[in-house]
Amino acid sequence: MAEESPEPSRPDLSAEPPGPGAQRAAAALLAMGADLAGQIFKLLDESTVRQIALGARELRKSPAAVPSALAAFVQAMDSVGGDAVAGDGLLRDVAARALGQEAARRAFEGVTAVPIDDTLGVVAAADPEVLGMLLAREQSQTAALVLGSLDTARAAAVIKHIPEARRPQVLRRLATLEWVAPEVLREVAQALSQELAGAVSIGTKRVDGRTVVVELLRRSPAAQQTEVVGEIEKDDPDLAAELRTRLFTFEDLANLSDRDLQTLIREMDTSQLAVALKGGSPAVREKISRNMSARAAEMLNDDIAAMGPVRLAAVEAAQAELVKIAFGLAEQGRITIVGPGDKLL
Repeated sequence: MAEESPEPSRPDLSAEPPGPGAQRAAAALLAMGADLAGQIFKLLDESTVRQIALGARELRKSPAAVPSALAAFVQAMDSVGGDAVAGDGLLRDVAARALGQEAARRAFEGVTAVPIDDTLGVVAAADPEVLGMLLAREQSQTAALVLGSLDTARAAAVIKHIPEARRPQVLRRLATLEWVAPEVLREVAQALSQELAGAVSIGTKRVDGRTVVVELLRRSPAAQQTEVVGEIEKDDPDLAAELRTRLFTFEDLANLSDRDLQTLIREMDTSQLAVALKGGSPAVREKISRNMSARAAEMLNDDIAAMGPVRLAAVEAAQAELVKIAFGLAEQGRITIVGPGDKLL
């Protein structure tokens, strides 16, 4: 136990030898500087970032290799010159997926974007969620007028907050919209501006009610949690299921009594438990190992050590499945789920 890493979820980078491209990419990012490199990292998936990290580790071992790696990167870029025509089409496709076909067409064909009608004033710059809530109370024609006067990206953000039952009516009106009289749009903007000002004056803000409920219930005894969620389930089974999942997490296994945890371990698949513990805290790993036989705990730790990097999604799925097993045993009365608000005597 004392030899285990305090951070079991950290991937073993040394298990994946980097290719030469990883060093070139790391060198190029170093040359770009922190700000630009940070923007590029946002566009990469975790496995790609891991390869770049491996390349950076190799460069750190041999700093003299940085210039040669960067030179190799530049040489590789020079070879792209012959494919410039094809590259233009490729970049245009990428831009279209990121910005939309119309924005990409304007950018690559040198067309000046049509200026946004400033008649809407503060309405055009309003928070999409607040504006969507206001338009949901307006007639479909009014909502269509506003959406049609916004840029496409903002209109898409706003309509997400209009109830699904209303969207077809609004979109049908918008599809038949061909022109808007400035005076009509100005009148609509003035009315909505007053409503927006009212919303701000009374302190309208976004509230994550579900998170608040979960935090309140987690501070209550398990029996009270069961009672409250059971009442919610009568009207909204999906909400009750989500609350149950959030009320008891994989980390809460450390709160179970030794006897209950031993019962739970007997129902668990060992390979699945190893994956789950790959992202578990040291406290959970220690509690589970302590409630296993010495031989079983040793085999489990060996499995975790030999596993290598594991995708976060796989860890979360394994943890969710084990929590589900715990819920099932609790419903059968075989274990008692203990939350932060409970006291063991």
